[in-house]
This record gives sequence, structure tokens and C-alpha cells, in this order.
Amino acid sequence: MKISYNLGSLLTINQILDCIRIIKKNRISNMVWIPETWGMETFSMLGAISSMIPNVEIGTSIINVYSRSPSLIAMAAATLDTLSNGKFVLGLGVSTDQIIKNFHGYKYESQLLRIQEYVEIIRLTLTQNKVFYNGKLFKLKNFTLLIRPKRTKIPIYLAAVNKNMIKLAEQIADGVIFYLRPIENMKNIIRKTRSKQFKYNCQFITCMSYDVDDAICRVQKTLAFYISVSKLYRNFLAQCGFNNEVNNIYNEFLSTGFKYNHKLISKRMLDSLTIYGSPEDCIKQLLKIKKTGLDLAILQFNPYDQNEVNKSFNLLVDKISSI
Repeated sequence: MKISYNLGSLLTINQILDCIRIIKKNRISNMVWIPETWGMETFSMLGAISSMIPNVEIGTSIINVYSRSPSLIAMAAATLDTLSNGKFVLGLGVSTDQIIKNFHGYKYESQLLRIQEYVEIIRLTLTQNKVFYNGKLFKLKNFTLLIRPKRTKIPIYLAAVNKNMIKLAEQIADGVIFYLRPIENMKNIIRKTRSKQFKYNCQFITCMSYDVDDAICRVQKTLAFYISVSKLYRNFLAQCGFNNEVNNIYNEFLSTGFKYNHKLISKRMLDSLTIYGSPEDCIKQLLKIKKTGLDLAILQFNPYDQNEVNKSFNLLVDKISSI
């Protein structure tokens, strides 16, 4: 199992660039992912990063398939793959109805069909052949990519929560990216459908600190945020045996916001869904995760102190590099 870093969410643009400088200074080769929600724009950040660490793989984790056309994503992928010298991975997802409807103004519909047509169009575009596409959602005519891609086949991973998306990813993509997926659940999926060509990856909310209470509080807050704002993850985690915790966390959110509800995150949830605690604790958790058969663990970096981001990231990469 390889290990990579997801930088974003709680970080500013300058803090991310500081983390990249730490990676460069320490000659770390672990892959770097940049997410996109409603803050920084992912492709711009990855362009800047590729010039700083040209020998490190970079990826989008995750961009949605609503706010950009498939042709535009193909153009961005070809550009970044060239800038990174063939080290770019495209992570795609359908996001959530709240983000797509409220933040982008699109109807949140035909998720499976939409992402399938995106993948097909992107793959066709990267061949640099003239694209004529007659789909149910998209119809392209006479479109040709003007630049020559570094590679005509860039790896595409799909974010997947429900069974239908996992099945589709296994059919049309090069890999899947899980998130907030219990370890045992993930182990069962990998064992049933293991393929040498298909990559199983999972992103974990991660906080490493010598003060274990600080680490626990930080991952609790991040996990409580996703449970509070995402009906998709509430339903999924409830189905995975966390129904009582999810209901309590969400009801507290409706009552008091984010002030207290993170305290209702149980140790059982933390152990199953996150990586947290002292360096020794985190390494033990990663070794446990490795037994699932996962190809890549993506550590979603959560600094134990927003005023100590560099120190926090230095600790993480130093200890992880020793594994």
C-alpha cells in the first residue's frame, strides 16, 4: 500500500504551498492531491504545485462533473499531465445535491449517466482524434484537442459511495476513491472484486499529534462537519452501523450548530473511519488499513493547530516516511 497526501479543506493557499515546500525540501515522493469544494480552484493549484515538485505525482480529489464541461476537463487534464511530465491523475465525482444546486445552480440529476459520459468524452478527447459524440446528455461534433497530450491515456479514478457508483467505476475507470468508508466494509469490497488493473484508494481524515486529545478533537470536528452537511454520508454511515451516532450528531447540529456535536463522535467511528493520535497510533492504524488490500491511502491532512500548520505537516511526513 502506498501513501499520499490530500492538502486542502482546512488550509489556505499559502499554507498548501508551504506544505509543498516541505515535501520538496525533504525530497518526499508521496503523491499529492488537491480537493475542490467552494474554496480554491484545483487545476490552478496543481499547476503551481507541478512546477515546485516536478517529480511527484499530482491529482484532483475530487472535482465534480457539473461545474465544468467534459471537454474543458479533458483540456485541463492534458495541460496538467504535460506540466507534471506525465504524473497527473484525474479524480472525478458527482459531489452532492447541496453543492451542485446551491453553489453552482445546476440540477442534480442523472449522476451515473453523467459521469459515464464524462469519462467517455475525456478518453476520446485525449486520443487527439476528432470527437463526434452522441450521448443522452452530451452531443459533441468536430472537437479536436489542439495540444498534444503527454499521454493519450491519463488515469481516471471515480469517487464512489454507493454500490452502483462502485460498479460503474470498476467498469469504466482505472480506480476508485473511497471516503468515510469503514475499514471492514472496504476490505470486503476489495476481496470480492480484486483486479490487478483496477486501483482501490481511500481518503482518511488524518491528524497526528503528540497531544492525542488535540488529534482526537481535530478529526472529530472534521468528521462531524461531513455528517452534518451531507445527507449522502449520513445515510451511508447509518447503513454501515452508525445509525445512533449519526442521528445524535445531526440532531445536535440542528440544535446548536457545530459547537458541540463533534463530541458525539464515538471512538468506534474514529477507529473505523479516520487516522488519528500520536505518531505510533497513526502508524498502527495505517498498518491495519494495509491489511484491507488497499492500493493507496490518501491522508487528508488536518493540522492539530491552525497556527502550527508547518510544524504539524513536518511531523506527519517525517513519521510517515519511516514506515
